[in-house]
Amino acid sequence: MRRVAVGLVLVLAGCGSTDPVAAPAPSSSSAAVVQTLPEVPGIAAEAVQLRTDAAVGGQVQVRVTDTGPAPFTVTAVQLDSPGFAPLPPRAVTARYAPGRTIDLPTPFGAVDCSAAVDPVGARLTVVRPDGAVEELRVPLTGDTMAQVHAGACAVADVLAVVGIAVEDLADAGETMTGEVVLTRRSGDEPVEVTRLGGSVVLEPVPDGDLPVTLAAEERELRVPVTFDAARCDPHALAETKKPFVFPLAVTVGDGESVPVDLPLDDAQEGRLQDLLDRVCTD
Repeated sequence: MRRVAVGLVLVLAGCGSTDPVAAPAPSSSSAAVVQTLPEVPGIAAEAVQLRTDAAVGGQVQVRVTDTGPAPFTVTAVQLDSPGFAPLPPRAVTARYAPGRTIDLPTPFGAVDCSAAVDPVGARLTVVRPDGAVEELRVPLTGDTMAQVHAGACAVADVLAVVGIAVEDLADAGETMTGEVVLTRRSGDEPVEVTRLGGSVVLEPVPDGDLPVTLAAEERELRVPVTFDAARCDPHALAETKKPFVFPLAVTVGDGESVPVDLPLDDAQEGRLQDLLDRVCTD
């Protein structure tokens, strides 16, 4: 039986300017002003994250459409947002004709939780039919980067309060046992563990009922867990992209529930793979 942790989704949006400009302010004087980029004639772009991107980690698709009357070629793409550390441009060769849309896999850097996502755009190197080369800053529509930023910062907030680790992973025949350990790092708010999700092929089952709580006066919470094979059919084993991702739903104080992936090192993942190999080949 699989369990699924529900992710945190916050929606921010921006579109529009080559230098950031303020969007029209909402009627409330306390509302945040969203920074936007100007549109680029003939080119539209959107950030999307496919399941394969989530599995790989650290990348999205910049979905570019030729909305003008002439073809062009994109030879480099780079995410541009104050909420993410800049990475070097990624070389591509994508030839566009009017009306054509092509997804460009684009890595993003470490999240900067002290900065806003907007204005968010893509820096594109564009070659025109006459050979002219332009460096363009195209606004990215959609809320994908806002979701990525919000989710990563929510996890960072949780991990500032408690460290999370998997310890004492040991073989137990047809299963594997271990402990999920929460260790307080700061503050005195209660920290509640409400759910532990599985992957397509592995199911971590807490030995007791959830939720459990790290009380305000406590420094450590240990949750015994048994890992069991959830599916052994060849399709699942071959096609799963994230066999060792187990989201732990954690709530700090009166905050929202935040899914934090259990941190497993290479040796621990190797032991879980050994469990699958052993159980699914019997």
